[in-house]
Amino acid sequence: MKNFSTLILILLFISCKAQTSDQNELKLKQLKEKKIEFHKKTDGEYDGFRVKIHIGTDKEKARAVKSAFLKRFGDTPAYEKYLQPNFTIMVGDFRTKMEAYACYRRIKGDFPSAFIIKDRIRPVRL
Repeated sequence: MKNFSTLILILLFISCKAQTSDQNELKLKQLKEKKIEFHKKTDGEYDGFRVKIHIGTDKEKARAVKSAFLKRFGDTPAYEKYLQPNFTIMVGDFRTKMEAYACYRRIKGDFPSAFIIKDRIRPVRL
C-alpha cells in the first residue's frame, strides 16, 4: 500500500510538472509574439539618449560636422535630422544617461557645444 501511494504521488507530480511546462511554453510564445508586434510598431526603436553636437540652418555645415565626427570617432554612429529650419547632428545610441555622459566627456573637447538629449534610439547591431 505504501508503494502504491508513493507511485500515485509521483504520477501526480509528473502530471502537474507537464502542465506547468506547457503553460510556460504558451506564455513564452505569447511574449515572443508581443515583442515582434512591438518592434513592428516602433521600428525596433526605444527611448534612450544621444549627444547633440550640432544644430543650424546650413545643411553643408551640418554634414561637415558629421563627417568630422565620424573621422575622429568612427566607432560611434552619427545621425542627421532635419526639422525645419534646422539640421541637427546627433551621435550615439545610449540606453542610459551615464553611457551618453561618457561619450559627451570623450567628445566635448572637439565639439564644445555638445549636450545630452533624450531621443528614440536604435538597438545595437551585433
